[in-house]
Amino acid sequence: MISAIETEIFKNLFVSICEEMGISLMRTAFSPNIKERRDYSTAIFDHRGETLAQGDHMPVHLGAMPISVRTVIECMSLRDGDVALLNDPYRGGTHLPDLTMVTPVFHHSAEPVFYVANRAHHSDIGGISAGSMPLADEIFQEGLIIPPVKLVSKGRMQRDLLALILANVRTPEERLGDLRSQLAANAIGRRSLLRLLDRYGLPVVAEAGRNLQDYTERMMRNCLRGIPPGTYQAEDFLDDDGQGSAPIPIKVEMVIGDGEAGLDFSGSGPQTRGNVNANLAITFAAAVYVFRCLIREDVPYNSGLYRPLRITTRPGTVVDAVFPAAVAGGNVETSQRIVDVLLKALGDVLPDRVPAASQGTMNNVSCGGERGGQPFAYYETLGGGLGAALGRPGMSGAHSHMTNSLNTPVEALENYLPIRLRRYELRPGSGGAGRWRGGEGLVREYEFLTDVRLTVLSDRRRRAPYGMAGGGEGRPGRNTVISGGQPREMPGKFSRPLRAGDRLVIETPGGGGYGDAAEVVPDTGGRTDE
Repeated sequence: MISAIETEIFKNLFVSICEEMGISLMRTAFSPNIKERRDYSTAIFDHRGETLAQGDHMPVHLGAMPISVRTVIECMSLRDGDVALLNDPYRGGTHLPDLTMVTPVFHHSAEPVFYVANRAHHSDIGGISAGSMPLADEIFQEGLIIPPVKLVSKGRMQRDLLALILANVRTPEERLGDLRSQLAANAIGRRSLLRLLDRYGLPVVAEAGRNLQDYTERMMRNCLRGIPPGTYQAEDFLDDDGQGSAPIPIKVEMVIGDGEAGLDFSGSGPQTRGNVNANLAITFAAAVYVFRCLIREDVPYNSGLYRPLRITTRPGTVVDAVFPAAVAGGNVETSQRIVDVLLKALGDVLPDRVPAASQGTMNNVSCGGERGGQPFAYYETLGGGLGAALGRPGMSGAHSHMTNSLNTPVEALENYLPIRLRRYELRPGSGGAGRWRGGEGLVREYEFLTDVRLTVLSDRRRRAPYGMAGGGEGRPGRNTVISGGQPREMPGKFSRPLRAGDRLVIETPGGGGYGDAAEVVPDTGGRTDE
């Protein structure tokens, strides 16, 4: 039996392997989306496909990835030297641009004893528009669907499968580079895990993993016992589905008691024609993220977190869509609103821990065209205002909640694409009023130097991020296209061709304020009275 101190040491060893995988992926990737924005995640799983450890990466990836790993385990028999690939949102994926690789780890055994996996967002995976984030009305329009398949078998790349994938994307060289980066990241994780097993032995390493999962479960149950027992409800809305729908409700009824939480989303609106549908994996990921944030202590992220959580949905709703619903926006927009609803339900009962609403969108911008006869495709998300909380204002111009990515630096964007950034600044006055103000959104203005097809997938353009404890709402976002010198305000979700010289201005939402604005704390510039 290993001690608590040894368990803590193993926790850091496991996490360091995940971080090493992430650094490798970031440094060797070809696309700015992975290299600069770090739109990827890495994790280690036990022999059952339960999370053991993860890097400090994307919550929407990491909460959903265990379902993909378990799908691989159920669908195929992996041998030493194999690597599985999939992106199917109805088998644990998030949306089609997110490609997941799963590598088994054998250690003097007939069956895998662990798995290492990573998920990375590729800038294009086919579909009806460059960037593979189209305003689709079925998943087939969104890109190439990859069920669990072996990309590598017995250490050998499956060239025919690789050729099939690359034949269906707009930027095959970049995709090949990013796929190789994912393979390298898993190879590094496998090698480091084998070193750990060689040094300490499988029984010790496996016991440390179980201890960590059990410890995390205890921490989550203790956190839930600190919430007054009861039933809590909340509702919030997506603006629309990009296909002309009315606002789309997302509802939760939360039952807290005896160290457990039951989350019932059955009252949410039906799945939509547009692409804001979330699969069950995304809803699960958002719920786990919120309750992880409620734990005050630094607790490892593993499967112990979700053992005390019971999630109920109704298939065919926007939070549990059924095939062949389009899902590109469910991953990036609906996941954010699920977080908003859960925090809203807990706001009154946990005023010292729950902030006002953050911007509630990822402000997805994707485009593509040709430069010098060669196609290009690009995708990025933009930060905005974070919600204020008791005792602190909201952060400005940052990614929030289900995305943990960075911005694309101006220099990298302009070097990589025929785009000039005319403006990139904070959006003054966009944060909600309150004793503590919400964070400010951003303004990012693009000038396209060649003809492109542009798609913007955003929300919180009609309905503002809510304030908390009497705080004011954040200002909704705004999208504007300037063509021929004439500005035109656009909806939150749109796709259209632009000519060289046209511009796009994205103004992202501010965060909600916290507390009565009449009780504003004077700014002392950090000084205190003696």
